[in-house]
Formats: sequence, structure tokens, C-alpha cells
Amino acid sequence: MSVSPHSAGEVVSPDTCTHLTGANHVASLTAALGSLNGQLDALDRWGRLLAGVLCGEFRGRLMAAGNGGSAAQAQHLTAELVGRYRADRPPFSAICLTAETSSLTAIANDYPADELFARQVEAHGRAGDVLVLLSTSGRSPNIVTAARRARECGITTLALTGPAPNPLAAAADDAVCIDSRWTATVQECHLVALHLVCAAFDAAVLADPPRVPTVPSMGVAR
Repeated sequence: MSVSPHSAGEVVSPDTCTHLTGANHVASLTAALGSLNGQLDALDRWGRLLAGVLCGEFRGRLMAAGNGGSAAQAQHLTAELVGRYRADRPPFSAICLTAETSSLTAIANDYPADELFARQVEAHGRAGDVLVLLSTSGRSPNIVTAARRARECGITTLALTGPAPNPLAAAADDAVCIDSRWTATVQECHLVALHLVCAAFDAAVLADPPRVPTVPSMGVAR
């Protein structure tokens, strides 16, 4: 039996399902990291934004979500904030929406599939909070709907996607888009990106004095 390596909501072209040799995989990753390298300023900005929201006067919250492998990476991000990344520091409020199994099954049972994360965003989020969404295609309906709901609630949305343009990048306040047609390569770059955000967050929080913005802002028009 053939099993697709992609999440149900992801849109891929047929040639993305062909086999990647080890050498080709590394070459694909190297090229994709080049596109990430050009977006390092955005990741540093995200880390400082999170510091301003989570440990500034506002004392807000991070929410994160994704499908399939991206769900695991969303949970990875929230674990780094509730636990720690490298240096010891206080815990911060971060919720992985994909890990709320009872809520997920209840919503999936009672509402349209697109509401899977959007309803949780509306329940847990407050104006000024931050939502991080991951999608290798940028087209997963439940992720795009969550981004649009966040905007209605005054929540800043940061998106990690595959190649731009895509609906999620358009719906988010800011997006880092990985230029690769390979789902696995995009996911691997997303993990690097998340670690860079965590490093920027720690640098802001642990600096003496802390480099925490007084009024969190992406400087991106809604």
C-alpha cells in the first residue's frame, strides 16, 4: 500500500513525491537554507516581538499550530518557551493548539473542518497575543482560517510556509517563506527558523537591561 508523506491539507505537485537520494536531499536543504538566510532579520524581529508580548507589561501569550509534521514543530516551539531553549530563564505562556486533543476532537465533531484551530484561537487569544502558524504549502484551509480569525481578534500572526505567494503568507502579519518544492526540506528549514526565533527571544529577555519593546509591534500593516 502506498502512503503519502504529506498532510491531508497540503497541496503538492506530483513530482514532489519522487525519491530524493541522500546527496540530493542535502543539496535541496542547502539551497533552501539560502532562502532562509535572506530572512534572518525577520526571525530576529519575531523573537524580539515575542519578548515584548510574553514578558513585557502586556504579559501576553503565544499560540502555535500546524498539521502533520508542522504540528510537531508547533509543539516544539511552545515547549522551548514553557521550558527553555538554551540558558535558564523563567517560563512563558505558550499553547500548542494541535496538542489540545479533547478540544480538537470536539470541534472536528461539531463544526466544519476549517474551524479546527480558528475556534481555539478565538477562545484562548486576546488582542495583542501572538499566533505562529506553520504550513509547508501555505494553503491548509484550517491554518489559513486560523490566521484570518486571529486578525479579527487583534492577534498578530506570524507564518512559516513553503514557497510564496500563498494564502497563509497573505493572511499573516509577517511570513518567512522557504523556497523549496520538497515538503521535508521546508519542514527542516522551519525547525532552524524556530530555533533562531528562540535564540532572538532569549537574547532579548536575558539582556542586561532586557531588550524588550515597550509596545510590541511588527511594523506590518494589517
